[in-house]
Amino acid sequence: MVEYTGQARDTGLRIKTELASRPTPSAMATPAILLRDVNLFYGANQALYDISMDIGERMVTAFIGPSGCGKSTLLRCLNRMNDLIDNVKITGKVEVNTLDIYGPKTDVIEVRRKVGMVFQKSNPFPKSIYENVVYGLRIAGINDKATLDEVCERSLRGAALWDEVKDRLDQSGLSLSGGQMQRLCIARAIANEPDIILMDEPCSALDPIATVKIEELIYALKEKYTIVIVTHNLQQAARVSDMTAFFWLGRLVEYGQTSDLFTKPKEKHTEDYITGRFG
Repeated sequence: MVEYTGQARDTGLRIKTELASRPTPSAMATPAILLRDVNLFYGANQALYDISMDIGERMVTAFIGPSGCGKSTLLRCLNRMNDLIDNVKITGKVEVNTLDIYGPKTDVIEVRRKVGMVFQKSNPFPKSIYENVVYGLRIAGINDKATLDEVCERSLRGAALWDEVKDRLDQSGLSLSGGQMQRLCIARAIANEPDIILMDEPCSALDPIATVKIEELIYALKEKYTIVIVTHNLQQAARVSDMTAFFWLGRLVEYGQTSDLFTKPKEKHTEDYITGRFG
């Protein structure tokens, strides 16, 4: 029998404390994303195995699991980012708001407009703060200044950044702090009015204060958006998510309400991971 380490016990206690004060969703919301029997292959190597799950609308869903378990690969399936990788084959069905995003007539650009993404490392363009936010609109041919101004302010407010940058919108986005740059990337994502926001380890490069701001922002954004977040930080998953999915070696091991999965997991493998026995 494997004994808990002191660190594992502390982790479990912190998670239970955080979950105790959070409301529990009474039932799965209307699915915004539906996956059925999704498999992914890099050439001859299979990375995802028969993934089936429904992701609720206007909820935060966390993907957790050790490095290499397939959670980021699955996240990229949700807006067809894996299309950019050579020799990738995907089978099964992925629907976003009832649209089969891998259907032969599906417009990939439209999929990525509706499903925005925020990456692990903040990646502002070498442009002004203003131009970073409105970049997607300009690409779409929208150049009306009044429209761009309104979208810029609305998006920066939505990303809780407006008050910090409103007097320096002409400065480079690269001049911001790490946490501000990540919020700028979130503002850029929501400027296109997506239905869903994907976040791949959005706080991994940030200090604790910036991380708190991003987590508070995630909690606020779910009022309007469906959010899927990949995180290695179990406390973060406990703090921000309504639903949590645990992955291991490309397979979905357990998926359920965050409060249940962290405090009374159904699978032994899940319990071993969240209590620090491996990972």
